[in-house]
Amino acid sequence: MNDANGLPSVNTISMSQPLAWLAGGWSDLWRAPGAFLAYGLVVALLSGTVALGLALTGLAFWSVALAAGFVFIAPMIAMGVYEGGRILESGERVTLARIAFVRHAFRRDLVFLGLALLIMFGIWLELALVTAGLAASRFYPTLDAFIQFATTTTAGHSMLLWGTVIGGILAWFTFSLVVVSAPMLLDSRRDIFTASVTSVRCVAQNTLPMLLWAGIIAAMILASIATGFFALILVIPWLGLASWRAYRDLVA
Repeated sequence: MNDANGLPSVNTISMSQPLAWLAGGWSDLWRAPGAFLAYGLVVALLSGTVALGLALTGLAFWSVALAAGFVFIAPMIAMGVYEGGRILESGERVTLARIAFVRHAFRRDLVFLGLALLIMFGIWLELALVTAGLAASRFYPTLDAFIQFATTTTAGHSMLLWGTVIGGILAWFTFSLVVVSAPMLLDSRRDIFTASVTSVRCVAQNTLPMLLWAGIIAAMILASIATGFFALILVIPWLGLASWRAYRDLVA
């Protein structure tokens, strides 16, 4: 259903709806646990390997920065899970092959969205580098040394504060742009402009519930990173399926 401007109509939701998405996503996960957990395992292994490789080669800051910026690229990583949600909704059987290689994802509009997220991720990395450079008086080659600096010194606390504020503003802008547009672009009839504008309208019309949803996503991803990315095995498919339900509730 479209509005007077030809754009998809946006629904108004309650504050309790994000919790309903989580509950629904959890239920969907166990309808095809083998495929979804295997998908999450691949994401967890790749993420953990990259972070560990950076930490072990004297690039502790980049390991932390990339981990903190994971929320910027997570929507594209979860494209296969969104497809799994669509398949479940249509009453079909979910297999790993069907969600690992999503035919609908190989088109121009999704490439544009992916490039936009990569640009936001790059901006985050540059801002994190500037913030750390202003706060730290020297280079910290090991992860332990960098974490000790960040958690036990005044300069480290200032770095964490400003990094959180700057990253939060950038993450909220990115979230508004992509929370609905990523799953919506699995529909080949939708273009990047329509999907992005609809996503921003959904957030603007439901600011408080979407703030709650953004907080839940950020908390679950950061908690997963704290486990060495291990918890992403469960969290990526869970959040992806819940995000598909969010899209279906928000867009008429």
